[in-house]
Amino acid sequence: MSRRVVYTRGGPPADVLTVIEEPEPAAPQTGQVLVRTTAFPVHPGDLQAVEAYPRNSGQPAPAGIEATGVVEAIGPDTPVAPGVEPGARVTVFPHPGAWSQWIMAAARVVVAVPAKVPDEVAAQMLVNPITAVMLRREAEAHASIGYDGVLLQTAAGSSVGRLLTAVCLAHSISIVDVVRSERGAAELRKRFPDVPVVATEHAGWADDVRSAADGRPVSVALDPIGGKLAESLLDLLTPGGKLICYGQMAAEPISLPASTLLHKSLTLRGRSIGRWMSDASAERQASDVAAAKLIAMAFKDQFDVAATYGLGDLAEAVEHAVRPGKVGTVLIRPW
Repeated sequence: MSRRVVYTRGGPPADVLTVIEEPEPAAPQTGQVLVRTTAFPVHPGDLQAVEAYPRNSGQPAPAGIEATGVVEAIGPDTPVAPGVEPGARVTVFPHPGAWSQWIMAAARVVVAVPAKVPDEVAAQMLVNPITAVMLRREAEAHASIGYDGVLLQTAAGSSVGRLLTAVCLAHSISIVDVVRSERGAAELRKRFPDVPVVATEHAGWADDVRSAADGRPVSVALDPIGGKLAESLLDLLTPGGKLICYGQMAAEPISLPASTLLHKSLTLRGRSIGRWMSDASAERQASDVAAAKLIAMAFKDQFDVAATYGLGDLAEAVEHAVRPGKVGTVLIRPW
């Protein structure tokens, strides 16, 4: 038998996610690759999808979209990416239902793991790096980024935030990181001593951001939180600036006076890995996957693992994944 994580209604993930048993998969057909999963990450976006599922659907939905594992078999006459062969380590993304001991994946979403990338990094090799690549591209669409403009990001201590900081440093993009606590700020300063870090627990944190910008325009802000924090970012942006929201961690909406848009000519954009999956062309997706692999090799030390759990500890893993102050990604080993 094989075990898989599913949910039949929306709600708190720790309450609605369940592990079921089902027969082991048959041999793959043409266009398919059978992967034995060795680890998968618990991304905040995965849990938001569970929360947003219809309350009384009754139809089981498979959980997760990313996992790493080993190729067990390839369907006949199936074209695969270089390095994908029986026995090879691979990452699968995007694949709805990746939180499973076995994955019968479409060959196009199976990516070979470079030899120098350990399993802990391979398990989170695509979603977070692709998000960082997507956000950098969106930020650089503003003419001042890469020149005199400053990029501001909140939740900078998150897995995506750390990767984005590393990428910005590598490409000489000026960035100011924002975190909630001074404790988190101190940890981030150790990682990136050349990057200004501001903690919002201080009443004057917005002035600290302006000081860190040192007279340069704060042109783009990246924010996965929303709510009151996003409103503060709008005040910090220079006229013509852009706020890019890529998450919805705050429960309250963003309140935006029309005068702010009128007098500052701001742009608001929403980006998500879900939109990337549906909107990006095949060529763009292939390019971003290649960039993600390069990030995984170049910045392995930024792929922290907060903890590793077994499938029997699913509720504990889910709780840990949203714990305040968590550093790194929570992984689950399904065997």
